[in-house]
Amino acid sequence: MFATLSDRLTSTFKNLRTKGRLSEADIDATVREIRRALLDADVAVPVVREFTAAVRERALSAEVSGALNPAQQVVKIVNEELVAILGGQHRALRLAKTPPTVIMLAGLQGAGKTTLAGKLALHLRGQGHTPLLVAADLQRPNAVTQLTVVGERAGVPVHAPHPGVASEAEIATGDPVAVAASGIQEAKDRQHDVVIVDTAGRLGVDAELMQQAADIRAAINPDEVLFVIDAMIGQDAVATASAFLDGVDFTGVVLSKLDGDARGGAALSVAKVTGRPILFASTGEKLTDFEPFYPDRMASRILDMGDVLSLIEQAEKAFDADEAAAMAAKMATGEGFSLEDFLVQMQQLRKMGSMKKMLGMLPGMGQMREAIDNFDEREVDRVEAIVRAMTPQERREPKVLNGSRRARIARGAGVTTSDVNQLMTRFEAAQKMMKQMGRGGGLPGMGGLPGMGSMPGAGKRAGARQGGSKAKKNRATARRASIQSMKAAKKAALDAEQPAAGKPAPAAPGSAFGLGQAKGGDGTVDLPPDFEKFLRG
Repeated sequence: MFATLSDRLTSTFKNLRTKGRLSEADIDATVREIRRALLDADVAVPVVREFTAAVRERALSAEVSGALNPAQQVVKIVNEELVAILGGQHRALRLAKTPPTVIMLAGLQGAGKTTLAGKLALHLRGQGHTPLLVAADLQRPNAVTQLTVVGERAGVPVHAPHPGVASEAEIATGDPVAVAASGIQEAKDRQHDVVIVDTAGRLGVDAELMQQAADIRAAINPDEVLFVIDAMIGQDAVATASAFLDGVDFTGVVLSKLDGDARGGAALSVAKVTGRPILFASTGEKLTDFEPFYPDRMASRILDMGDVLSLIEQAEKAFDADEAAAMAAKMATGEGFSLEDFLVQMQQLRKMGSMKKMLGMLPGMGQMREAIDNFDEREVDRVEAIVRAMTPQERREPKVLNGSRRARIARGAGVTTSDVNQLMTRFEAAQKMMKQMGRGGGLPGMGGLPGMGSMPGAGKRAGARQGGSKAKKNRATARRASIQSMKAAKKAALDAEQPAAGKPAPAAPGSAFGLGQAKGGDGTVDLPPDFEKFLRG
């Protein structure tokens, strides 16, 4: 979502690193580039003006002029101002003191409210709550059916007393206000502690939509009214959010479709314009692609500083604690790491989600965005297929994998033998890494990820780490070996001159180039006539 903005800001800050002190002209040029980057990202003009004015004022103050590294200080200022326009502090969902907690979803049609209702229900269910979905969208064709399917996938019950409309030609006859109110009563009767009400939307803001949303709010008195906004709508996000704020008075914002390739101006505008915090973000099509919104972490992603905290939280959810402890013990000893362990690690990585998404959370990975984009997610499936095609003995003892076994595994996995060989090479490198880490050494040099090729500049960096002294030692060793070899050949030729006074001895059968061993077996070599002149002088 923020790839273009992140690249523009990163390149802007890169130009500051060569300067020991920043003049007013340097700061003005930097602020100008930041303004252009934000406007290109469809951030609202009032937000851009306020943001750049704050950055310029702080950058010209004493906190930068007296800094040891003014470039890093400017990056710090931009990061803090980004956190401010994204909402400042993270706010959790407010829960009612007396259950059930009522959450109402509002927004335009197509923003993703129905799917997001299932994601939010699954998220709350994972925290130990017992949510209930209420299908109060009776106007969009098959909206009730869609919510029922989403609820089944999330493992959450759905209250749908009215089927809604099945086509555009059908006129809506149900009362969404009555459906929402009956859903609250259903939750109380069945002891659900959270109720999520999915309401109708329109293609545009109109009076009928706002009146219906206001009536539903008045009937159910929700604890939270979440405004679901498509993060890809750009500048129109400000007008839409302002209209819903006046008509419904929502308490929080949820960004949907944050995994798209749009510029992302909505995310940087809506919180500042409305004064309402962004609570959640939908980052994909799966029900699990849903996460709380942290302004500081999002600002770090935009500035290519990574989001290690979110990565750790995802790992804690995906990895089993006992298995992690057992794996840590194997890593400490460096022994016993088998292909079965390798398979378990691959499966747990799959639980964390997309590899591209995880790699994007690492600091500095914006410089490798092209390599990440070219990463083939199916490579993980191929690796798992190869390991599953092995017998239990072959997984525990990879040394028994000879050529015929590898060919059989390749046929069983639907890959080539070279793919199996490459996997075993990477696995052996992983084993060496485990052993070196167990001995207290650092991480040995590792190649690129499977499916990505080598990382840009990896070869140069590896060569630079070797150092010039090692290369000189290698060249000196090669020269000494060459000189010694030439001296040995010359000595052998001179020693061979004495017995070669007569006719040369016949070559031994099968010897190459007519160079056979002398009959006496003394190790001398018979050379062709006049060959000695090439060895003298």
